[in-house]
Amino acid sequence: MLNTSVALAVIAIVVAYLAGTIPSAQWVGKGYGFDPTASGSNNPGASNSYRLGGWRAGALVLLIDFMKGFAPALAALLMAGRPLAAVCGAAAVLGHVAPATRGFRGGKGVATAAGVAFCLWPLVSLVLLVVFVLAAKISGMAALGSIAIAAGLPIGVLLVHRPGLEVAVTLCVSFVVLIRHSSNVRRILRGEENKLRPT
Repeated sequence: MLNTSVALAVIAIVVAYLAGTIPSAQWVGKGYGFDPTASGSNNPGASNSYRLGGWRAGALVLLIDFMKGFAPALAALLMAGRPLAAVCGAAAVLGHVAPATRGFRGGKGVATAAGVAFCLWPLVSLVLLVVFVLAAKISGMAALGSIAIAAGLPIGVLLVHRPGLEVAVTLCVSFVVLIRHSSNVRRILRGEENKLRPT
């Protein structure tokens, strides 16, 4: 029984990772006539898709990327509980950021991580959504909002007294997201970061 449980957990984690690798921005870009990996910021994410293809393209990529995190976390939550759900959520984020199917060159993980967070920590996520909207609106930079919520997620999960494993998972996810935003941080400091305006 233990071996079966371990095998099922491994399968769930692998499936979550593969869900994260779904190339949503590239698929949407084909329909809207742009390649997010070769235009704008070259990032296959919702913000770049919005700038290149307009709000519909950006919203569609955002929704798919969100579900890439939400669905695996929810499935694991229903199947085996919160610990596996948290790990599967992290695997989905890793799949989005470092997809083996595309040479480990993926997006920045914010929307996928948001999907995981809304599944497992909805109250924290609602607060962070307000933080994102305010930071992005005031600065005009989605990246600044993303950095703020990535830094705030493990703090929020800690403040609502979730177990150590969940805090550790959010720390890992936040670290990955923040590392993927290192170039944005440099551009923000130089005053060169892209604004949230469609072309």
